Amino acid sequence: MSEIPKEPEKAQTQVGSEQEYNAGQIDKLEGLDAVRKRPGMYIGDPDERGLHHCVFEVLDNSIDEHLAGYCSKIKIAIHIDGSISVSDNGRGIPVDMHPKFGMPAVELVLTNLHAGGKFGQGAYKYSGGLHGVGAKCVNALSDWFRADITRGGHVHRIAFERGKTTEQLHIVGDADPKKSGTAITFFPDATIFVDTIEFQFDRLASRLRELAFLNPGLTIELEDERPESAKKTTFFYQDGIVEFVAQLCENKNVVHESPVVIDGKREIDLDYDGKQTKEDVFADVVFQYNDSYKDQILCFANSIPNADGGTHLTGFRTALTRAINAYAKTNKILKDKDPALSGDDVREGLVCVISVKMPSPRFSSQTKGKLVNSEIEGVVSSIVYEGLNTYFEENPALARKIIEKSVNAARAREAARKARETVRKSALSGGGLPGKLADCSERDPSKSELYIVEGDSAGGSAKQGRDRRTQAILPLRGKVINVEKARLHRALQNKEIQSMITAIGAGIGEGDQDGAFNIEKVRYHKIVIMTDADVDGSHIRTLLLTFFCRHMPELVKKGFLYIAQPPLYLVTRKKRSEYVQDDQELNAILIELGAGEVKLQTFDKSRDYDADELKSILESLSSLSRFQRSIQGNGGNFEEFLAARPESGKLPGYMVRIREGNNESVSYFTDETTLSIFASANRDLALFDEQLSEEEIANLTGPSRRAVLHELHESHAIQKIFARLEELGVDTKKFYSMDEPIFELIEGEGDKALATPIFAVSEILSKVLEISAKGVQIKRFKGLGEMNAKQLFATTMDPETRQFLRVRLDEDNAVEADKMFDVLMGDVVEPRKRFIEDNALNVRNLDV
Repeated sequence: MSEIPKEPEKAQTQVGSEQEYNAGQIDKLEGLDAVRKRPGMYIGDPDERGLHHCVFEVLDNSIDEHLAGYCSKIKIAIHIDGSISVSDNGRGIPVDMHPKFGMPAVELVLTNLHAGGKFGQGAYKYSGGLHGVGAKCVNALSDWFRADITRGGHVHRIAFERGKTTEQLHIVGDADPKKSGTAITFFPDATIFVDTIEFQFDRLASRLRELAFLNPGLTIELEDERPESAKKTTFFYQDGIVEFVAQLCENKNVVHESPVVIDGKREIDLDYDGKQTKEDVFADVVFQYNDSYKDQILCFANSIPNADGGTHLTGFRTALTRAINAYAKTNKILKDKDPALSGDDVREGLVCVISVKMPSPRFSSQTKGKLVNSEIEGVVSSIVYEGLNTYFEENPALARKIIEKSVNAARAREAARKARETVRKSALSGGGLPGKLADCSERDPSKSELYIVEGDSAGGSAKQGRDRRTQAILPLRGKVINVEKARLHRALQNKEIQSMITAIGAGIGEGDQDGAFNIEKVRYHKIVIMTDADVDGSHIRTLLLTFFCRHMPELVKKGFLYIAQPPLYLVTRKKRSEYVQDDQELNAILIELGAGEVKLQTFDKSRDYDADELKSILESLSSLSRFQRSIQGNGGNFEEFLAARPESGKLPGYMVRIREGNNESVSYFTDETTLSIFASANRDLALFDEQLSEEEIANLTGPSRRAVLHELHESHAIQKIFARLEELGVDTKKFYSMDEPIFELIEGEGDKALATPIFAVSEILSKVLEISAKGVQIKRFKGLGEMNAKQLFATTMDPETRQFLRVRLDEDNAVEADKMFDVLMGDVVEPRKRFIEDNALNVRNLDV
């Protein structure tokens, strides 16, 4: 979700104005200029998704090396300066001079569109890169780009800026003659990626996890070197997509314990430059059913994700429907008079991964969202149909379970069709819109907004305060049904859901039948969820998000869904009031006030701090408090954590909580070396990773002395904050004092001055916030109904001042999004319990 800036006014254009159109208006873009002028043709929109797509384009080349049998390890690192590198131990891009083009091969493939080794020359048989476009596009869209190639006992380097060569290929060092590989490092161009140039660890991790699953035996490392977010993880899966499907199903109630595995090989005829040749195509399909009501099918071609599916998906769907119907009829599970099960019926509750390896795949675009090779449909269909027939014959009990589930789905689908028809007819007969909807007068959807408001009270304020021309209000009474636990026909019985469907006007559900969702019929292009800032409001917002993402995903993908951000506080001082969005903003105001109202000096009066210095100290301590709470929440003690620093001042990077019976102790270690020494000296100690829950650790057998290892990523950020405090003259080595105060805070002047002793550096912040809050009235809004109509419009609905979060369903994070819905809204309780335990420390605005 991202904050939406104000929309710029559209420029006025004069219709019918005269303008010459001749040869002078025709131009030709040379080299990589076309990529810089029209990046959308190559990477999609240059937003956060496009930024990360650049990494994946470079990464695809390393994966192709693995598919060719020459690469076993890939490492991706986000560097401190914001650049990113992708390195592998493949063959390395050739560095010799190209006989035809008279330049080093590496320069050719990084600067010339449609130059590469994947056009049938024999270097790559099963590759994802096809067009010779990927890496050079990244080069063109980078502020700077560097390639380091290890080949023939040397490390070669070539560098570029925005696609132009700035360092010719040269040798920068020697290397082991037996080693080879390629390392690409680049820094994105902020003039292209205007939204953000900051790489997200979790977004990269999601894609890398997929790649590790799809390429068993390949090790992929991801490291974030930035101090404020430093972390590292490794992906390696020996069993490939079988593990992938098992992980996708881990928070679901599965129908059968083990995934179904189908694989096979077929020969296809290909035409290479007029010559017919036979090539092998491999298909791997793994699936597992669960008791949910949605299917999740992930498609890949040569390890490239195909978010829009393609011919391999069509082949699988056809074979699955045909095989289940054939088995059901043959074994009299379905009677001859019964209608055949539809594709939607047999896919309900299905989690599936389809992976094909093939020469010369063709995609619908450079972003490779959809596979279009027509011959693959028959290949996958044949392999899956034969494999399923064999599997069903060998596992009749499982076949019957799947068919019974499909029959139930067919009945529910028919019930949903009737319910959908009822909703549609009631909308038509009742004038087309729900009675409690206060509609807007504007009929252009692109200019219309629908506010879905929690409660009649807030709905009343919103109706009075709105702009009636463009803003429609739909109040909801109570909580909508959790659609994650209910079939569609049950959801359609809920009055609030009926009201939303009717108001939006686009129908619901998939397919071509009457009443199915049609994005063209959406009546508002801004649908805003506006709920209270309390627990109930958060729950209602989550239920609404679940409904829209599960049953109107196209609306979310189009970017039509928003979340309003009403202020949390009203701060009044000296007859002046302002609305404050959250606790962080409130603290910033109090720090600003406190820095001007009090003075800070060392207790021995050797150093006074002016207002600007005090403000900087307070801001640093405000950042520090979050990391301090995190360490304490993991069972540590911040004072002991600091005391464990060696003479060098380096903060501990690891914490071990040791439990023996009912006694628990904590030890800190600066690095892996000191941790290894400790582990060697305590071989009787069972050391478990922090990813295990307390319950899992308790149930494990082994030594009675147990320990949980925590890697303290907070240390990097704290070290950076301490460096800033040292620059301001604060001695961080003397952070706590038991004997005498370290500082004094002086409030007031002259005879009325009041001195407060400070025994810990962190106390400076709490004392200043306490003092600055004395002259300020702070009102916390728990509900929208606490605001009158004028306040609600001014703070939350006025296009000039409001803040919205846009909700997006991102293709790159679709798996993680689905997993989160399972955890938060699904039937299985244990994952939700663990999520709450793991994230309890990150809760803001807790309403207790």
